[in-house]
Amino acid sequence: MPAQYQPGEVEQPRYERWVSAGYFTPDPASGRPPFAIVIPPPNVTGSLHIGHALDHTIQDSLIRRRRMQGYETLWLPGMDHAGIATQNVVERQLAGQGTSRHDLGREAFVKKVWEWKASSGGSILGQMRRLGDSVDWSRERFTMDEGLSRAVQTIFKRLYDDGLIYRAERIINWCPRCLTALSDIEVEHSEDEGELISIRYSDEIVVATTRAETMLGDTAVAVHPDDERYRHLVGTEVTLPLTGRRIPVVADAHVDPSFGTGAVKVTPAHDPNDFEIGQRHNLPSITMMDERGVITTHGPFEGLDRFEARPAVVAALREQGLIVAERRPYLHSVGHCSRCGTTVEPRLSLQWFVNTGPLAKAAGDAVRDGRVRFEPAELSKRYFAWVDNMHDWCISRQLWWGHRIPVWYGPAGEIVCVGPGEQPPSGEGWRQDEDVLDTWFSSALWPFSTLGWPADTPELRKFYPTSVLVTGYDILFFWVARMMMFGLYAMEGRQPFDVVALHGMVRDQFGKKMSKSFGNVVDPLDWIERFGADATRFTLARGANPGADVPVSEEWTQGSRNFCNKLWNATRFALMNGAHNRGPLPPAELLSTVDRWILSRLQHVVQEVDEQFERYEFGKICDTLYHFAWDDVCDWYLELTKPVIGSDPNTQRVLGHVLDQVLRLLHPIIPFVTEELWLALSGAASPAAETPTEPGTAEATNTDAAATDATAGPASIVVAEWPVPDKTYVDDAAEAEIASLQKVVTEVRRFRSDQGLKPGQRVAARLSGLAALSLAEHEPLIRALVRLDQDGADFTATATLPITGGVAVALDTRGAIDLGAERARLEKDRAAAEKERAGAEAKLGNAEFLAKAPEPVVNKIKARLAAAEAELARTNAALVALGGAGVATDDPEVRS
Repeated sequence: MPAQYQPGEVEQPRYERWVSAGYFTPDPASGRPPFAIVIPPPNVTGSLHIGHALDHTIQDSLIRRRRMQGYETLWLPGMDHAGIATQNVVERQLAGQGTSRHDLGREAFVKKVWEWKASSGGSILGQMRRLGDSVDWSRERFTMDEGLSRAVQTIFKRLYDDGLIYRAERIINWCPRCLTALSDIEVEHSEDEGELISIRYSDEIVVATTRAETMLGDTAVAVHPDDERYRHLVGTEVTLPLTGRRIPVVADAHVDPSFGTGAVKVTPAHDPNDFEIGQRHNLPSITMMDERGVITTHGPFEGLDRFEARPAVVAALREQGLIVAERRPYLHSVGHCSRCGTTVEPRLSLQWFVNTGPLAKAAGDAVRDGRVRFEPAELSKRYFAWVDNMHDWCISRQLWWGHRIPVWYGPAGEIVCVGPGEQPPSGEGWRQDEDVLDTWFSSALWPFSTLGWPADTPELRKFYPTSVLVTGYDILFFWVARMMMFGLYAMEGRQPFDVVALHGMVRDQFGKKMSKSFGNVVDPLDWIERFGADATRFTLARGANPGADVPVSEEWTQGSRNFCNKLWNATRFALMNGAHNRGPLPPAELLSTVDRWILSRLQHVVQEVDEQFERYEFGKICDTLYHFAWDDVCDWYLELTKPVIGSDPNTQRVLGHVLDQVLRLLHPIIPFVTEELWLALSGAASPAAETPTEPGTAEATNTDAAATDATAGPASIVVAEWPVPDKTYVDDAAEAEIASLQKVVTEVRRFRSDQGLKPGQRVAARLSGLAALSLAEHEPLIRALVRLDQDGADFTATATLPITGGVAVALDTRGAIDLGAERARLEKDRAAAEKERAGAEAKLGNAEFLAKAPEPVVNKIKARLAAAEAELARTNAALVALGGAGVATDDPEVRS
């Protein structure tokens, strides 16, 4: 093995060997139990960001573990055509060339987009390889490919025929820059500074608005029917300022009489709530601006952009003395297009909608009756809050790139929806709808369309429902709900996935949201380049627990790289000393106490990790394995066995087995370094001598755990068996015995550190009481670990450490430390700690202070008190160990 692990030299060649060997390609005809995940399709325009890296690390860990457990695993990759984003990219390219999509025409423009995809789109797929995603590349899908396009047309036709898709004029989110309708998930809300203008509509009615220009489209004033202030005005009319139009005063329960003046302006064509009021009262809907946000109402404001018209309208009202109040700045929620950042305009428009009522009910019922489980379970409440109150879904987009709506209009007003394989109507006057479907419409079919639906394919029969959906809680309401609705509808009540595993957002180490404006955005590709894919994955997984946000930092990634190096060095040391994983383990009764201890600890760790995987507790998985590998194996077991490792074949076999099992347990999270180490431990051929297997051959399947002959074992840790606990190696007595040994060693090491003894400096010592804890046979080992010589004839104890269970360690530190100086130093430290404790106790005993101080301040003082008491305990114990002189304390435990 090389002296150092170089991930940049290992990762990509190793990944390509895995792909070539066919480990990631499942056989739907096998009899193995299925486990499937369909990857949430990233945008074709996208690059791997830190959220993707987290999402993919979790999914890959789940897939790799199940593959090792013998499941037929499918992790299906693909991309979303990203209608708005992709069209914007190509339109910008055309603009740079001095042309536009309108110059090209629809057919030529769509051809250009396909050309862009072929040359520049999909860079994220290569980045997924760098992260180590064990996806089945032979089944890669794209939401605009032929099969998925057929699925889209099929479900549109079925929904249309069932009356669940309709066309109507409704208020929708409109982007004046992208010139298309937007779904709720394509609108990002932020708290923006604006203005709140109060306008007098009559002597008795004043309304307030943040969008003064929309008053040009008002068709009523609404008040609550029980509001005594305005009851006498209901049914009367007022004159709309600046226009001269007479508009009615209507009573509607939607109005909140306690908000503002209790009277609201009603603009049915430009506000969703106003539209509903207008529907209830048969009000006209006046569209007062066009699709680009330009005012169309006849008069002095015609032709002005909406943001130019706003101050102009306010100025005109002010001139007429109709402004009652102006509040600036006024912070309020404003929707922005997620693609271009333009302020979204609510707009009355003729669009296509999905009637979500029955579909959303089915999606809620599937969770309530247990067909789908949420992890963590408490987030199902958010899901119900969404699906139980879902509005109809606007699915049409005014774009050219996407699935064109399969509806034709005839010259006499005919409307014909065309399904796959059906001939569209032809002849003079027939035309297809110009709009395309919302990208999320095709994404909602992803769990079953990617498996071949509407055809009855082996993949669909084997892998649907999929096993788990891993995604961030931030798109729970949007993508998850839509997949549930369409999956249950298309697959006759069968859910698209059994479990929804939700993780949080990646944040910096201070819990702050990552943002370019904050300067704290992390590029995972940069971390992969500098620290390796394994270190990047381990950092992300170590912060991930169900539903919780994930803090990360570069410092932690460096720590993860150090962990990988620790594993490398430990395995290298083990191999140099004869460790191996060949043949059966010796029976427990033939093993030393130390060997029985580490094997017993291993069984508990295997059990814990399995339970944590089932609960999707990746942070706990990483912590469990990190501390077992670093603390138990490297810091303790390797040190305890150093005297015998080179000559004891039982210890060599135990060490090889423990490393083998640790590498298998870690493989799902850090696949590359574990593969290299496991192959070295197994005595496999060097990477340079390996010959990749052709994909699709009989010996290239993702579950072929016997990829080589039976004597050689698996050819890769990818298909090695997942560890299972062996109760015959659980040994409570050995664990208790080594725990006592560790206590002795730790206390002596702490004393040496406190006294400033150099690590290699030897000290004479007398150990007593070891037999009571069955530690007598370990005395030579204890002395070796903590640099203690035998006590000679001139031995004089200058310090005594009472440890536990009657064990004591007397040390002769003459010549090693200056006892007087050390006592003086400790007494000075103790005095400082007593002063700190007194100050903290005084504040915490002050009732007036506690009543006024914020909770974080009080908690900080409590922490200071706890730290001071711990420091007092340390200094007093050290002084006692030095002979007890000068110890003064009011701590009863120390005094005793």
